[in-house]
Amino acid sequence: MESARRHGGIPGRDTTRIGRRDVLALGALGLTLGVPALARAAPTGQLTWGIHVSLAPTWFEPAEASGIITPFMVFYALHDGMVKPMPGKVLAPSLAESFAASEDGRSYEFVLRDGAKFHNGEPVTADDVKFSFERYRGTAHELLKQRVAAVETPDPQHVRFQLKEAWPDFLTFYSTMTGAGWIVPRKYVEKVGDEGFKKAPVGAGPYKFVSFDPGVELVFEAFEQYWRKPPSVKRLVFKVIPDEATRLAALKRGEVDIAYSIRGELAEDLRQTPGLTLKPAVVQGVFCVYFPDQWDPKSPWHDERVRKAASMAIDRQGTNDALTLGYSLVTGNAIVPDHYEFFWQPPAPVYDPDKARQLLAEAGYKNGFDAGDYHCDSSYANIGEAIVDNFAAIGIRTRLRPLERAAYIKEYSEKKLKNVIQAGPGAFGNAATRIESNLVKDGVFSYGSYPDIDDLYRQQAVELDHQKREAILHKIQQIMTERVIYAPIWQLAFINGVGSRVGQSGFGQIARFPYTAPYEDITLKGT
Repeated sequence: MESARRHGGIPGRDTTRIGRRDVLALGALGLTLGVPALARAAPTGQLTWGIHVSLAPTWFEPAEASGIITPFMVFYALHDGMVKPMPGKVLAPSLAESFAASEDGRSYEFVLRDGAKFHNGEPVTADDVKFSFERYRGTAHELLKQRVAAVETPDPQHVRFQLKEAWPDFLTFYSTMTGAGWIVPRKYVEKVGDEGFKKAPVGAGPYKFVSFDPGVELVFEAFEQYWRKPPSVKRLVFKVIPDEATRLAALKRGEVDIAYSIRGELAEDLRQTPGLTLKPAVVQGVFCVYFPDQWDPKSPWHDERVRKAASMAIDRQGTNDALTLGYSLVTGNAIVPDHYEFFWQPPAPVYDPDKARQLLAEAGYKNGFDAGDYHCDSSYANIGEAIVDNFAAIGIRTRLRPLERAAYIKEYSEKKLKNVIQAGPGAFGNAATRIESNLVKDGVFSYGSYPDIDDLYRQQAVELDHQKREAILHKIQQIMTERVIYAPIWQLAFINGVGSRVGQSGFGQIARFPYTAPYEDITLKGT
């Protein structure tokens, strides 16, 4: 067994690389990531994004990560994590130069990278790491606090997390699925307060906050002392343009260089426009229809046949062809993307409106029923329109209710939505983290639970044998599918456009990540 000292662990501790499969090897790779080039040109120029959602100040704050992927669009510019997904690596050492786990899986240790700084010039220290964890209040914060017994800081460069029991998913929850491992400066936060921090955030990422005009734009400037490498582009501007047609028009006119989320006929127009490049990216956002009233015996959705009928009414491939040019991936798994560890591949979902009507009749709804509001993120309202039409064709009558993303996530997570919800789980993690958020009791997006799934989830959470754990997680996904707790739609192809000034756009660099990243790798043509 190699020593902890060699891996960057704290001397005197019996540690090993986080070896259970691949995680430990990634720790060593971090030792080479920060090697600077002999000479780099100063950042120059500006790139402008057409953003598809209205940006919210809560997305500047790692402590309030809400279990969705959208804040990471900002985090990857403004902040940095101890460990994070990077090109070719699920868990790449970042602010942590290396990391290690004890033999019994009850202790994780991190060595901070020399020279890592916050934008105000202060060094990133173990005290900042501990502070960032202890103030974390976003998704899964209770789970993290329940399972972590102590955070120790023997010196400014070392952090040790002591767990109450072995937890195979500690690093996944800490570093990717939540914002607990994205580090903020303690002294600055304590000086300006939580609200002051949102107004003028300071991070350790490749770009510094310059200004934010709500509903209009967010501006960043290159942080040339970023440990990995100085960014190539001097200034980034995120312009809020909620309407797809307006985003595409801005891209055509050169007002923006990158436009997110263009679908349907507009995407086809983009593909055929000289000088523009279509960038489809199958992402970790798995779209599905959720039935939050299925635990209410008085609701039609309580009957599994009704949920199955709704699923069979969805014309996935037809809608895929029409809206995402056939690029979306129809896997049949309602919440777990295909590249996640412990993904289970269900049978292909069936589109059969006649069988769906038959199931409704058997359940006592021969003439269908009024199912109330169909809630969705407004940036995906056209997907909702297609599903509402599919439902209407078999007699399930719904009314589309689009909500701006921040409001939608707030109402969804606070359990205020009823009837039907179009969900799109997109956070980092693995099958277990998706199940924790969306299926088990008290999950941030779970409106109810089933005792057998809760029991299985508890079993896998402490199971150190990989094959046994995989079998349990596969069983949970099988139960979810058979009971139609969610009706799957597809794994989204996020269709984007790139203008002629862009060199490296950053799309597709991080596996299944929908946005452009890492930002320090993005370039203008000719640079």
